[in-house]
This record gives sequence, C-alpha cells and structure tokens, in this order.
Amino acid sequence: MPTAAPLPASRHAAPAGDESPAKAIVRWCRETALPFWADGGLDRVRGGFHEKLLFDGSPDHGADRRIRVQARQIYVYAHAAHLGWFSDGARLALAAFDALVSRALSPDGAPGFVHLLAPDGSVAHPLRDSYDHAFILLGLAWLTRATGDAQVRSVLEGTLAFMDESMTAGDGTLLEGAPPSLPRRQNPNMHYFEALLALHEALAFPGALDRAARCRHHLSTHFLDRGTGALGEFFDDGWRAVPGPAGQLLEPGHHAEWVWLLRRHERLASLPREPLATRLLELALRGADHAGFLIDEMDRSHRPVKASRRTWPQTELAKAWIAEAEAGRPGAEAEAQAALARLQAGYLGRPFAAGWIDQFDANGAVASRDVPASTFYHIACAVTEADRVLCRGGTADGASP
Repeated sequence: MPTAAPLPASRHAAPAGDESPAKAIVRWCRETALPFWADGGLDRVRGGFHEKLLFDGSPDHGADRRIRVQARQIYVYAHAAHLGWFSDGARLALAAFDALVSRALSPDGAPGFVHLLAPDGSVAHPLRDSYDHAFILLGLAWLTRATGDAQVRSVLEGTLAFMDESMTAGDGTLLEGAPPSLPRRQNPNMHYFEALLALHEALAFPGALDRAARCRHHLSTHFLDRGTGALGEFFDDGWRAVPGPAGQLLEPGHHAEWVWLLRRHERLASLPREPLATRLLELALRGADHAGFLIDEMDRSHRPVKASRRTWPQTELAKAWIAEAEAGRPGAEAEAQAALARLQAGYLGRPFAAGWIDQFDANGAVASRDVPASTFYHIACAVTEADRVLCRGGTADGASP
C-alpha cells in the first residue's frame, strides 16, 4: 500500500511538567479526543457516527457503516458520561442508539441487527454477525447505566435472547453469525466475554457472571493450544486449528487482550488470581519488536507473519500491564506507564490533534490512509483503565471516585 506523506510528531502527547504518561493520556482523551469526535465524528445528517475520517479531519462520506463501529462509539460516549468525563455523552450515545435501531434492527423483518449499512442508510449486508452483537451488548450495557432508559434495556435483553437462540452452538460457544459460517474464531467469543463482564459491572445483570465463567472455560478448552498455551484464531467446527497458515496464526494483541479480561473477571467475580493471564502476557511479548510495540501477526513458532503494527495491540498491551499492576505484579506499573507513553507518542495526536495513526508498516512508515472511528473504543478502554488503576487507585465499579 502506498504510504501517506510524512507526518509531524505527535501533538498533545508530551506530559505537562511531572505529569505521568497515564495522566497525560487521560488528559488528551478528555480534553481533545472526546470533544472532537463528538463533533467531527458525528453524522448530523443521517444520525450516528461516521465510519472514519480522512487525514484532514473531514468525514469519509462514501464509506459503508459497520454496525460494530456504531456500538463501539455508543460505548465510548456512554461510559464517558458515566465517568463524568463528557457532559453531553449520554445524549449523543442515546441519539446514536436511536439511529442504529431505526436502520439496523430488523429492517427486513428478521430478528437481530444487520451487519453493514450503505452510506445512504440502506442495508448493505443483511448478515447477523456475532462479533457485532457482542459489541451491541457492550455499548447498551453502559448506555443503560448512563441513562436508565427502558427502551435501551429492552433492546439489550432482546439482543441477548437473539444471541442465545440463533448464535450459540451446542457447546455454548458463539457461532460466527446467522447464518453460521466457517472458520470459527475465538475473537467473537472474547468480546462476548467482555460484554458479559460489562453487563455485570454496569448493571449487575442477572446471570452475567455465570455466562462469563462459561466463556472463560471455553478459552482453556477450545481456544488455547494444549501443548504451548498459545491462543489460536481460526478453527473448524470441532475447535481444531484449521489447516494451512491460518491455523498457525497468532495475534499478540489478542493474547494481551485476554490478560486484561481474565484479571477483570477475577476482580469482578472475587476469584483467586491464576497464572494463565501471566503466561498469555509472556506469549504476547514474544510478538514485540525492538521498540516494544506489538506486531500484528506471528506464527506458532513466534516468527513474524505480519510485522506491521496497528494501534489496537498497543492499547491491549497497556491494558494487560495495567491489569497486572492492579494484581500486584512487581514492575508492572512501570511497564504500563511505558506502554502508555509509547502509545501516545507513537500513535496519538496525528494526523490531527484528536486523531490516531491506525497502522505502521514493518519499516515504521505510515500504512493507513484514514482514521477509523473503530479504534476509539480500544483507546478509550485503555485510558479509562489507566485512570482507574494508575491515576486513582482503582474503584469497585470502574467509575472514578
């Protein structure tokens, strides 16, 4: 892919005085990113949020709109409202919810949310995708918490019931969607686990922790290689790695993401800390380059397959170290601060002050040509965890004290 023109150094990235990397990135998110994306990222004509922005900060009006991105942005602003970070967040998220439901929920009469909308708001792909629906649960959990809106709660409960009926296999794992397809992936299941933890944390939703425990069990029985402990990505219907390169593929970012989720589950369910999270972090770090950034893909021998590096694995590495710091691992807080500093200095504040570079190639050149809104979810998760654990010492419900 041709690279974009060279970009200036990251703006609004340097800590102020003796400000820690955690405090600096929280300040950037609250003062720069949230206000900008609530304005420039909002589609005031069709409702909801733009799929992506161009490098000059203007929206890409020709982009199809993924439902998962709408759900992610709803999460970002609903959670920000709950934390008291953005006063208009609940209203924006609720308006985006209304637009999402009006266009994407059962427009063809069948249950569930469609996968993709065209720029004019019509249905571009009618698939019901389990990855999308996991993010809908996540967004609506926090939107219900932020607003107490009965319609949001009703759609949330209907979405969960639809997933139970049409997206769940006999062993309790998620199918790829409705209709089901192959290969099976661990990724939708991971985000379903995340959504269930959010249902418990935000709403004390009945049965959410029991469901989460089953998801955690699937990690050990289905997704991890029994010999090496590595997290696979693509499987057949029997949860065997698919043949060929896809079956050998590992993503360091997903290893790190599971670290945070496992530690979060242990905290929310009052479980003892198990060594699995630490082992997954060790495997994730085998996919780190010389500067400490996680590459996008490696194989089961830990050789680089795709040595490019996107934003989101760096946010997950920061979250993993934050989780280990909260668990009391010696040296983890310093690693978390260093990961946040790399994230902000390397990715954030470019190509405009509230933006991010989504991907660099193996040589460190810019490999992306737009600024995807989907990345804000990853950044916001890392920032809220940094604030909760590193800046404020942690609170029981994820809110700032």
